[in-house]
Amino acid sequence: MKIIDHIKNAKGKPLFSFELLPPVKGQSIQWIYDAIDPLMEFNPPFIDVTYHREDYIYKQQANGLLEKVSYRKRPGTVAICAAIMNKYHVDAVPHLICGGFTKEETENALIDMQFLGIDNVLVLRGDARHADSSFIPTPGGHEFATDLLQHVKDHNEGKYLHEDVQSGDTSNFCIGVAGYPEKHFEAPNLKTDFKYLKKKVEMGAEFIVTQMFFDNQKYFDFVKKCRENDIHVPIIPGLKPISSVKQLISLPKIFHIDIPEDLSEAVQDCKNIKEVKKVGTEFMIQQCKELIAGGAPVLHFYTMGKPEQTHEIAKAIF
Repeated sequence: MKIIDHIKNAKGKPLFSFELLPPVKGQSIQWIYDAIDPLMEFNPPFIDVTYHREDYIYKQQANGLLEKVSYRKRPGTVAICAAIMNKYHVDAVPHLICGGFTKEETENALIDMQFLGIDNVLVLRGDARHADSSFIPTPGGHEFATDLLQHVKDHNEGKYLHEDVQSGDTSNFCIGVAGYPEKHFEAPNLKTDFKYLKKKVEMGAEFIVTQMFFDNQKYFDFVKKCRENDIHVPIIPGLKPISSVKQLISLPKIFHIDIPEDLSEAVQDCKNIKEVKKVGTEFMIQQCKELIAGGAPVLHFYTMGKPEQTHEIAKAIF
């Protein structure tokens, strides 16, 4: 079922969903099940699975020189989606990214997703590799999320690469895109950010999932600004509770977000990790209650494969 249909069928009642990382190469599927099992009591209608581009490692050769080797740390997104759908009978939402994939590889992934009965995809440009200062597109791949979105749209219409005729066997993916309540860090200003977001919706995006945030007013302002710009698709807030002191530095650095003073001060006053998680959980519970009161259609949690805090939050909310 499409995410927009899940939201319509909920009739205003907020839904619970979450996002998973694929396990590190070499780990078993049980790692995924252990991350999902504790959260199934809250009846998530869909579960997101991220995609990760290739990165580089350097291997020393016998002659002492270093060889640059491409590798994928977290493979298997489509297979994981199939396993989730089979075991839990919920919709799986694979992320589809530009970085690390040629157009042919993207098309093959779409064909596999269609074959498996996957109804939703989240289309993203993806992040830069750790060794790169900025995003570098893969040769033969898509450079922008809009290009990738057009590829999915073409696939929905039965248009395939390198084929002159339109296929009668079309897919019907419900396409989601990312939104940034605090502005995408590469956008020169909010007006430009909304310009490209509106373009994605006009091209066929049917829902938006936001970057994580800790100030609800920024989400509410973002929704209001979207509506003023004739963006009327569902806007799903992305959420992640603070679980360590280090995140006060790492989250703003990686995701270009602000952490409210009262939260950061409360975390810094904690004496141990247990207290930090308690503060982060309690803050997120209140944040969720306010989002529900403000009409958020779904509470979407970035669990990173660690369900404990999300379980405690959901238990207090749902």
